[in-house]
Amino acid sequence: MTGVGGYCGGRYKDVMSNMNVMSDKPVINIIGGGLAGSEAAWQAVHAGGRVVLHEMRPRRGTDAHKTDGLAELVCSNSFRSDDAEFNAVGLLHQELRACDSLIMASADVNQVPAGGALAVDRHGFSEAVTAALADHPDIDIHRDEVDMLPDGDGGLWIVATGPLTSEPLAAAIAERTDRDSLAFFDAIAPIVHRDSIEMGVAWMQSRYDKPGPGGTGADYLNCPMDKAQYDAFIDALLAAETTDFHEWEANTPYFDGCLPIEVMAARGRETLRHGPMKPVGLTNPHPGTDKPHAVVQLRQDNALGTLWNIVGFQTKMRYGPQADVLRMIPGLGNAEFARLGGLHRNTYMDSPRLLDPQLRLKSQPNLRFAGQMTGVEGYVESAATGLLAGRFAAAEAQGRAAHLPPQTTALGALINHITLGHVSAESTHAPRSFQPMNVNFGLFPPVDVEPGSMRDESGKRLKGKARGQVRKKAMTDRARRDLAGWLSGDAESVDLVVKAG
Repeated sequence: MTGVGGYCGGRYKDVMSNMNVMSDKPVINIIGGGLAGSEAAWQAVHAGGRVVLHEMRPRRGTDAHKTDGLAELVCSNSFRSDDAEFNAVGLLHQELRACDSLIMASADVNQVPAGGALAVDRHGFSEAVTAALADHPDIDIHRDEVDMLPDGDGGLWIVATGPLTSEPLAAAIAERTDRDSLAFFDAIAPIVHRDSIEMGVAWMQSRYDKPGPGGTGADYLNCPMDKAQYDAFIDALLAAETTDFHEWEANTPYFDGCLPIEVMAARGRETLRHGPMKPVGLTNPHPGTDKPHAVVQLRQDNALGTLWNIVGFQTKMRYGPQADVLRMIPGLGNAEFARLGGLHRNTYMDSPRLLDPQLRLKSQPNLRFAGQMTGVEGYVESAATGLLAGRFAAAEAQGRAAHLPPQTTALGALINHITLGHVSAESTHAPRSFQPMNVNFGLFPPVDVEPGSMRDESGKRLKGKARGQVRKKAMTDRARRDLAGWLSGDAESVDLVVKAG
């Protein structure tokens, strides 16, 4: 299959001419075969379009990818909480499933136990997505690098190249938007071979024994530390040699949701104990043990259960010192690593300035953007923007109206954040503080709750977490109703277009 490459010397017109001969369906070109690009392709063809999906791997690799599979997971294998009643991520899972998401369908059939989270066998997941797209008659996968952008009369395109956009294409995007892209660093957690973990020290348990999709309530490996071990670990962590930044990377910020552990430790010696190493909800079953001062958790990473990743342990430590420091963790003294942690550069756009609510570039509306480049953070958030971009593009290609999801849904809340950010619809100035964001209830409009629901059975007013749970449940119930209206084309629901929060 002929690749596209750069659009020089008429090659772009040749490719489009060939596609028009192959099918009379409108053609949508998608750059990038990650989660967003894969979902966009799936949604576009099921909405009546034809897709050419351009993926540069294996012709050109990246610093983080290891295979040429579509939707390869390069960081965690977790899609995070699957709780659709009290968690915004779980709600987004449910909405994607309701929209026939390929990413969620592939995740569901490749899930591995992970407490209350949805985690997947990363290889099986990628293989499922790749097979579904490769087998579809209206999707053509071109394995070649796209290093330029088409002009305004070049048909409909979706750019979903993610945080690892190649330098030539990133430069082309920066030139076309006439603005500097923002960037931060994203770190990768290490993966350990299960049979090298000392089970005389570690034990199996989920926090508060909470079961999740395909889980039992004992889905994490837990490695305990007493105070002396924790203090020694922090000392070694802070002293370890880390990856050097290039000169041009020196002032690039991290994303707070994926900080390297040594960066967290530098913020205060107790930071890790209140983050990924918190000892709450866990009881060490080994005889003669005290309550742990800190706990390191590992989560199953593949269906066989032979590989486990260290939860929240993204790192930029160099490989040699990294292995030494990690083997200080009780239970990992003889750990064998399938992959050590690493660091890669992540790039995203100033989307409130650049994109309209249909994810189109304001200065060139035939170009849409999707995925982490738009300023969402997380696997399902990236897939969600791909889902919407694919549907919007297919509707436009066929001359149909593309209705926005209500802001009261997780899909609508995400679109609102990345296209309007913190400013009003009338403002011409987007906030300087725009940065990547996971879906969360703070992005949703406030919800009215029945006064009686804020009291317990005895009539006393609920406080703290209990009050929050009532509001979260009200938000998820509202979101389900409004999503159903949007999907059915109900006018009252689809007219709840995105507004500034």
